Amino acid sequence: MSSRSVTILVGTTKGAFLVSGNDDHDGWAVNGPFCDGWPINHIIGDPVSGNLWAAGGGDWNGAGIWRSRDGGESWQLTRLSRGSMDDWAANDADFAAMIGWTAEPLPFADTFSQVWSLGYAHGTLYAGTKPAGLLASRDGGQSWHRIESLTNHPSAENWNPGAAGLVLHTIVSDPSDSTKLWIGISAAGVFATEDGGVSWERRNRLSNADGCAKHDHPAGPRDGEIGHCVHNMMRAPGVADLLYQQNHHGVWRSADGGRNWDDITEGLPSSFGFPIRVHPRDPHTIWTLPLNGDSQGRYPPDAAAAVWRSRDGGQSWQDLRDGLPQQACYFTVLRQAMAGDTHDPAGIYFGTNSGSVFASLDEGDSWNEIARHLPTILAVEVLDRS
Repeated sequence: MSSRSVTILVGTTKGAFLVSGNDDHDGWAVNGPFCDGWPINHIIGDPVSGNLWAAGGGDWNGAGIWRSRDGGESWQLTRLSRGSMDDWAANDADFAAMIGWTAEPLPFADTFSQVWSLGYAHGTLYAGTKPAGLLASRDGGQSWHRIESLTNHPSAENWNPGAAGLVLHTIVSDPSDSTKLWIGISAAGVFATEDGGVSWERRNRLSNADGCAKHDHPAGPRDGEIGHCVHNMMRAPGVADLLYQQNHHGVWRSADGGRNWDDITEGLPSSFGFPIRVHPRDPHTIWTLPLNGDSQGRYPPDAAAAVWRSRDGGQSWQDLRDGLPQQACYFTVLRQAMAGDTHDPAGIYFGTNSGSVFASLDEGDSWNEIARHLPTILAVEVLDRS
């Protein structure tokens, strides 16, 4: 087993945090908050350069993306859209001076309020927004353009917002093919491009309708589709076009790039949850964290936390509880709040809305709380450079 040294990238409602550590369970250090306390919906890093990007904003700040080229020591902000503070500053010179505001136009005016997701592949940095749109940058996040082919998709006028609004929250790339990209929009479903964003295909078709559970909820599978409220999605390594997703109602597997989806929820205690994680080398090992339901509190079933793992692509599931709270546990783990490293055995990490980060260095067999009392955690990713 190789020595492990990772940095956990944590986005919260009050800025970004970096949790650094190694195989010593007592050696984790928390640094932050960064990004001037902005709400940070997602934070990612490039393991080659070490560059970090943090995305977020809201009605007050407007939308923006922070970047760091020195491992988080310093951060620079690229503002993308206006917020309420711009209106205040425009009418109050003292306030404008206090926050260093200028009247310089922002590139996207008030067309979106937040950046919800980031993805980096083949030299391009992508950003998903609220309302749903996709941006791209080819200079490391300093300048951005909108991918209009998605904005103008024929189905766009029928996209419906989820509980958090109409958000583009998941960006999945193919490391061997720069023309392929998948995105998840709540609640419009999965979209894919195989021509570098020139065109997009909607991919929500249900392949095993007869075998899937029936749901009365509007987000449940029906009419030959899995339901458009995708919560999170990942591509499996080493197998072309193998995808997994956690949906508003179930966990799903696609062997053909999302053209058809199989329901693999059987064996889990609930069909509802937010994150999904795939092993860095084994395409058939996945993890998810079921919650009791969208109208039942959105906490672990029976108020006892468990990460569930499948070693056979979702044919069977095992609950992993060692080190996780088993009584009076009412936290929620959000869609982007589970991540993994590339070590052997693989490390798995998740953050809670109660401000804790849990880590497993043995693929989920045992867990330790490595940070606590952080603000509400919105996203967890890993910068793994060892």
